[in-house]
Amino acid sequence: MLSRRVRHEPWVIGGRPVVAILAVALCGVAAPLFAQTASPPVSVGAGLQTSFLHDAPDGGESSDRFLLNSVRLYVNGSSADKVKFTFNTEYDGGTNHLTVLDAVARFEVSDRFNVWVGRMLPPSDRANLYGPYYANEWAVYSDGLQDGYPFVATGRDNGVAYWGQFGPVKVQGGAYDGASADGNDKVIAAGRVMVDFWDPEPGYYLNGTYYGDKNILAVGAAGQVQDGNTAWSADLLLERKVAGGGAFTIESEYAAYSQLGGYDAQYEDDKGAYGLASYLFPKMGGLSGQFEVLGKYAQASFSHSIAGLDDYKQRTTELNFDYVLKQFNARVMLFYKHTDFTAVKTDDQQIGVGLQVQM
Repeated sequence: MLSRRVRHEPWVIGGRPVVAILAVALCGVAAPLFAQTASPPVSVGAGLQTSFLHDAPDGGESSDRFLLNSVRLYVNGSSADKVKFTFNTEYDGGTNHLTVLDAVARFEVSDRFNVWVGRMLPPSDRANLYGPYYANEWAVYSDGLQDGYPFVATGRDNGVAYWGQFGPVKVQGGAYDGASADGNDKVIAAGRVMVDFWDPEPGYYLNGTYYGDKNILAVGAAGQVQDGNTAWSADLLLERKVAGGGAFTIESEYAAYSQLGGYDAQYEDDKGAYGLASYLFPKMGGLSGQFEVLGKYAQASFSHSIAGLDDYKQRTTELNFDYVLKQFNARVMLFYKHTDFTAVKTDDQQIGVGLQVQM
């Protein structure tokens, strides 16, 4: 946490004790006045994802690469009472490009009334609202389903959103710029409703796991509409604590993108579902971290090609073996992913190890 504070240096008056005493007294009176105008605290953080990847496409040559997947800078602060701001950036090592992720003015009046304006994650599926740094898996957003909503930058779009917490129910809604996200100048309307039946998940953002800090049973539904085109999804997260500090987690989602969003621009319809299960082992011996195993299976179907291509299905299987040193702030993830296509595209296998560090 970085805080800009007014610093009061002592007045030095040599050989004049009366003046020195008066100066000290004036400092004591002036200090509260200066403190009232001091800038509010600003927090600065950073995140890094880097990996080694062995990629073996069917019928093609394999490759081995060291990748700088992502570097992020996070800035948060307050400009006035109940008025806050967020500014986050991301460097994409694959494109060597720096992007503004979030630039949000946040008017947070109460649990039930909050308005955000700027660039942000729109109301959408849980997977978009937790992002790659707070996902439970490594190879997120590669199954043809998760976060297929239209966006201008890494799931974000420019617009305005309302959100509120009503006990166990969280409501989010907003309007977003279509031209930035998908080239259509019609506004995108977005909404999401979620119910937490066990422990609460306060705030706008979500997690893919809580690493045993909470018992979660959450069901959510989201949808977006633009000029008669639609995208919607329903998601589930179930997590139970295990004795000794472990956790068992199940995550699932069904998504349907109809001429709005989706993973393949050559097809009008993209729909399907995935299921994920993980087990975080309790701490063992003198280790400071914990081991976790994870498996995921997804199936997506692509139909109504605008280019006259055959319909096809994508089946994705992912396995992770992780060492979680400090939850999302420090973890090493060994991953395997197999992607199978029934037509059009080439099957592929990947294996690698990813490192994530945040501060």
